[in-house]
Amino acid sequence: MEHVVNELAFGDRARVLWPIRQRQDHAVRAMDIIVALLGIVILAPLMGLIALAVLLTDPGPVFFAHRRIGKNGQTFPCLKFRTMVPNAEAKLEHLLATNPSARAEWARDRKLRRDPRITRIGKFLRMSSFDELPQLLNVLRGDMSIVGPRPIVAAEQMFYGRAFLNYCSVRPGITGLWQISGRNDVSYRRRVALDVVYARNKSLRLDLKIILKTIPAVLLANGSY
Repeated sequence: MEHVVNELAFGDRARVLWPIRQRQDHAVRAMDIIVALLGIVILAPLMGLIALAVLLTDPGPVFFAHRRIGKNGQTFPCLKFRTMVPNAEAKLEHLLATNPSARAEWARDRKLRRDPRITRIGKFLRMSSFDELPQLLNVLRGDMSIVGPRPIVAAEQMFYGRAFLNYCSVRPGITGLWQISGRNDVSYRRRVALDVVYARNKSLRLDLKIILKTIPAVLLANGSY
């Protein structure tokens, strides 16, 4: 009998919390659209200069669209200014096949501190986070949010285990707890833990706090490479 009462109590609590969560989601989405539109309008001249610089300094397309996993496990093309050479995948495969230390670093972090694929201007774009400005379009499309977990590729799903359900419960973001906690200096295991914490505590208030903390994190370029 006590078990039934507890189940009923949980059901009542869920029914009370659901409208609150829906209102929060609507408020966050409204903020996403407003911030993305303002960002595109204000940053349009800068984005134009970046596009021209990418075009003039290295042969290849200006933008790069990589398939990433979004909310509910749906994939989408995550947009960035191109920061790598056109034959980046072949270059990575050769490096991992011939360099044991690079192979170990890649297996651990899915990142390389000295990445031979990065173009001259690409290093600056990554340090400044300017390469991610086109993702404002992803926010308008509804693929991403301003704040959320960093969008992952299919190969990274295995690192999440059961936490992958938490990752899929929210939209991935341009910024988030990982970005303000050290970015690439954070271990992948801690990155997953941060994604879980965010997904379980997502709110408009938390998003605003993360956005404010993103400004000094970007200016200091902590963990950016």
